Amino acid sequence: MLNQFSRTELMLGKEAMEKLFASRVAVFGIGGVGGYAVEALARSGVGALDLIDNDVVCLTNINRQIIATHKTIGKYKADAAAERVSEINPEAKVRTFKTFYMPETAEQFDFSEYDYVIDAIDTVTGKIALVENAYAAGTPIISSMGAGNKLDPTAFEVADIYKTSVCPLARVMRYELKRRNIPALKVVYSKEKPIVPVEDTEVSEECPKRNQVPGSNAFVPSVAGLIIAGEVIKDLIKR
Repeated sequence: MLNQFSRTELMLGKEAMEKLFASRVAVFGIGGVGGYAVEALARSGVGALDLIDNDVVCLTNINRQIIATHKTIGKYKADAAAERVSEINPEAKVRTFKTFYMPETAEQFDFSEYDYVIDAIDTVTGKIALVENAYAAGTPIISSMGAGNKLDPTAFEVADIYKTSVCPLARVMRYELKRRNIPALKVVYSKEKPIVPVEDTEVSEECPKRNQVPGSNAFVPSVAGLIIAGEVIKDLIKR
């Protein structure tokens, strides 16, 4: 019988779709990258999603975040994403957490219950904690490296963190993970050198948590998010 995933099943087969329906994926960070990853996972038939983000949609998110419209301004990003998932697949089990993920909040999450973890958050401390906890639980994780201040969506690559170059965030992550004896981490990153954004005091005032607000666009973070989702889907159906 036809359903919203029939076209996907033509490519992956029934057994693979059943694996996706039975999978739970946690997405940490529902922004420009994470929002598109959630979208692709939902449209691929992943049966359970945990969406983690303590931020709300603001006006300047509209240029790149799939959950951001004038209608969703002021809503929690996790809630806005959950609403989209329910409209795509009403049978999906979705849990939302309005949590800023850091070592201090990590105890809220049991990584052993996840089949996969997506790291789409911005803070290095949070990213390291995510990788450490996923590694300790034996749960696969994929991390997004820097997508801000970049213009070339074709430059993204999938690689192990220790084989990355150029990306400043990847460089920091390599150093910190090596110190913690983390042997590997699948990442999506770009060798494109970031441009220097134009200073804009109005944007900076809206985002007081950042020392420097990165420039962004509709076509770079979205591609990173879709690549990440594709890697997760491929890995889940290989289990």
